[in-house]
Amino acid sequence: MKQFLIFTVKTLVLLFLLLVVLDFMYTTVYLQASNRGKIDYVYNSKPRIYDVVILGSSRANNHFVTQLFQEKGLKTFNYGMSGGHLFETSLLLKLMVERNYTIKNIIIETDLNLSNEHRAEGIASKFLPYIHDSNLVKEHFSGEKDFWQLYYIPFYRYIGFDAQIGFREMFFNFIHKKTAHLQNSGYAALEVGKKGNMKNDIRALKPIHNKYYEEIKQICANNNINLIAVMTPICSNTKGLDYFEKANKIYPEIHNYENVVQGDHYFSSCGHMNDAGARLFTATIIKDFFSLTKPLQRKSGQ
Repeated sequence: MKQFLIFTVKTLVLLFLLLVVLDFMYTTVYLQASNRGKIDYVYNSKPRIYDVVILGSSRANNHFVTQLFQEKGLKTFNYGMSGGHLFETSLLLKLMVERNYTIKNIIIETDLNLSNEHRAEGIASKFLPYIHDSNLVKEHFSGEKDFWQLYYIPFYRYIGFDAQIGFREMFFNFIHKKTAHLQNSGYAALEVGKKGNMKNDIRALKPIHNKYYEEIKQICANNNINLIAVMTPICSNTKGLDYFEKANKIYPEIHNYENVVQGDHYFSSCGHMNDAGARLFTATIIKDFFSLTKPLQRKSGQ
């Protein structure tokens, strides 16, 4: 019995040490990565200068054509993350500020994502490799129910979110294999003529006084960033379109563009415009907010 207990203890100690070593190895790789996605692109970056930064979910990622801003002389990047919530958007902005980004304007898509304060597992997990390296990441996750496991159990986060940050993703980061996420300055165009579900029902969604949107507003105020909050277009046969009116009652400063693009031929699915629709919408945003805007003055070489 004594030998069995000794063997068990040794096995557990060796297992713990193995997890510590694996955790260190994976984290070291992620701390060197900067070309797989928008989170590592920000986390492992030096200061950048932007006239316009775009934030939000897929309804930002697919709806704001960075090329059209750049044609107006505005240095722009679309940091919208498909599947993301305001939980992740707020943390990404905090990291930009910590890295001394100079940002003149932020356009943030705030519509359907106002309805919850939960993290989006698939996107939030991309921050977890940095939870021991960054106090910002640690503090942002500190209120989560599984924070203790994520922070104190070695390698737990890499096992629990294997599909997002496990061996495959770590290996691709190690060999510096790029993805399409950073192409076109972050804008992801949806194909014209390709149709998904053209029916939508958002009656179950209820906009709330969202603490992460409040964080974003405060960050912008503290750093002299002009915040432009918008609701982006959605197809006309969506049930529950009064959602947008309810959101405006809570946040009157959000500009409602939910019906500015009409016609199913401009949509890839009910909640996402195709490239033609996105270009029409982006042109409207530029006309409404940037027709008289001068780009930031940049030093030579920036």
